[in-house]
Amino acid sequence: MSLNSIQPQLSSLRTCQTDISTGMDIVSEVALDLIEAQATDDGPGLKKLEQMMLECAKLDQEINCYVESVEQMIAQVRHEPPHAMFKLKDSVKERFAELTAAVSDAEIESHCKVVAFRDSIRKSLQQANQKAVGSVEEELDEDIAVTQSQPNFTCPVSQVEMVNPVKNKKCQHYYDQEAILSLITTKQNNKKKCRCPVVGCGNTDIKPTDLELDLVMRRMIQTHKRQGGKS
Repeated sequence: MSLNSIQPQLSSLRTCQTDISTGMDIVSEVALDLIEAQATDDGPGLKKLEQMMLECAKLDQEINCYVESVEQMIAQVRHEPPHAMFKLKDSVKERFAELTAAVSDAEIESHCKVVAFRDSIRKSLQQANQKAVGSVEEELDEDIAVTQSQPNFTCPVSQVEMVNPVKNKKCQHYYDQEAILSLITTKQNNKKKCRCPVVGCGNTDIKPTDLELDLVMRRMIQTHKRQGGKS
């Protein structure tokens, strides 16, 4: 076995993780569709989707463990005699078993995509309830209700309506994903920190890891566009 042949395989696993992440986003979208149709979280469909999210999170964690076990064993073999390569496969299996055994259910539950899924479900249900209340308010004063419930969909970076809104976990502000990542990259290339572009915000160092895609906000923007096209 050649050590040079291992890195491409690890890269393939990382690509699989990207596909898993995309799949989890799709599952979240389907869950939001169900809530929009049912306005409840009591259906068996949502529970099955949540279980799918947990299974994907577990698979993602297992890939992390496997990659880590391979990298650790490769680093160890590099400092040992050549014949140690023959034991590399078994060593990786043993280390992988140790790492996966150490993964708790709590770690799976706290996977960023699982947390985002549950948060999206919660916010979508709140939104559905607010719409129900809002319909009553509109009967009393339609203009005031519309004005009060209209969120801001404009990206503070691009100054146009967001397409893929991401929420900053630190300061809770929203930006369009492409615009804010481009700004962060530009600042990093100039050896500078990226300050939150929202006027008055004290967050002076935005990192890509601070951002999370908000599927509920994205659906609100899409609904707003459809309604605008009808008017």
